[in-house]
Amino acid sequence: MKHLLYLIKLIRPTQWLKNLMLFFPPFLSGSLLTSREYWTTGLAAFFSFCCLASSLYIVNDLCDVKRDRFHPAKRFRPIPSGQVSVKLASVFALILFLTVLLTVVFVVPQLSLFLFLYGFATVIYSVWLKNFPVVDLFCISFGFLVRLESGGAVFRVVISEWLFLSVFFLSLFLGTGKRYAEQSLLGVNSVNHRASLGGYSQGLLDAILHVTAATVLVTYTMYSLTHRQLVYTVPLCAFGLFRYILRVKSGSSGDPTESLLKDIPLLLCSFIWVVLVGWSIYS
Repeated sequence: MKHLLYLIKLIRPTQWLKNLMLFFPPFLSGSLLTSREYWTTGLAAFFSFCCLASSLYIVNDLCDVKRDRFHPAKRFRPIPSGQVSVKLASVFALILFLTVLLTVVFVVPQLSLFLFLYGFATVIYSVWLKNFPVVDLFCISFGFLVRLESGGAVFRVVISEWLFLSVFFLSLFLGTGKRYAEQSLLGVNSVNHRASLGGYSQGLLDAILHVTAATVLVTYTMYSLTHRQLVYTVPLCAFGLFRYILRVKSGSSGDPTESLLKDIPLLLCSFIWVVLVGWSIYS
C-alpha cells in the first residue's frame, strides 16, 4: 500500500490540472455540451495527456535526481528520497508511455501529432533546453499551447488569435513566476539546482514577470471584447494576476498548480471565473 502511494506521488496527479487546457476551446466557444461523442474523445485525449505528462515527469526526475537531492523541497520526491527505485520508476514510465500509444492508436489518432510534439519538446527540454535562460520559459509555454491546440482539434473548435496569445503570455507569466520563486528560495545556490537560473541577471525575471502580466491583461481584454459577454470577467483576470505576483513576491511557491490549490483567494477567483463564464455563455 505504501509503495502504491509513492507511485501515485511519483506521477504528480495534481499537475494533471494543466491538461484541463484541452477543454478551454469548447468551453469558451459554447460547444462543450453539444455532443457525447466529443466528450468521449475529449476524455480520452485528457487521459492520454495525463499519462504522457506523468511518464515525462518521471523521466525528468530521473535526469534531475542528483540535483533534486540538494533542493529543500524536491529532495522529498519519491526518487531522490529513495522511496521509489530508479528501476521501478523507469518501468512505470514505460508502462504509462505504452498506455498512451494504445489510446492514440485505437481512440484518438487525431492527437498523434500533438502528443508527439509535446513529448519530443518535453524530452528535449528535460535533457538540454532547460539549462538555457528564456528558452526554458518558451518551452514551458509551448506545452500549454500544444494542449490548447489539441483541445481545438479534438472538439473541432477554431482557436481565436486573442485566445492563443492570452494562453501564450499567461504560460510565460506562470513559468516566470515559478523561476522567480526558485531563484528567491535558493539564492546563490539556485544555479546548482537549475543551470538556467544562473543566466538570469538581477531583476530580469522580475521585469519579465510584470511585462507578461500586463500583456496577459491586454490580450485577455481584447479576447473578452470579441466575446462581449465575457467582458465582466476581466477584473477577475486582473485579480488573479496580481494575487499570483503577490504570492511569489512573498516567498511562496510559484508552481501554478500548487498556487491554485493552496492559495484560497486564487482558487476562489478561478472558481468564480468558471461560474461567470459558464453562466454568460451557456445561460
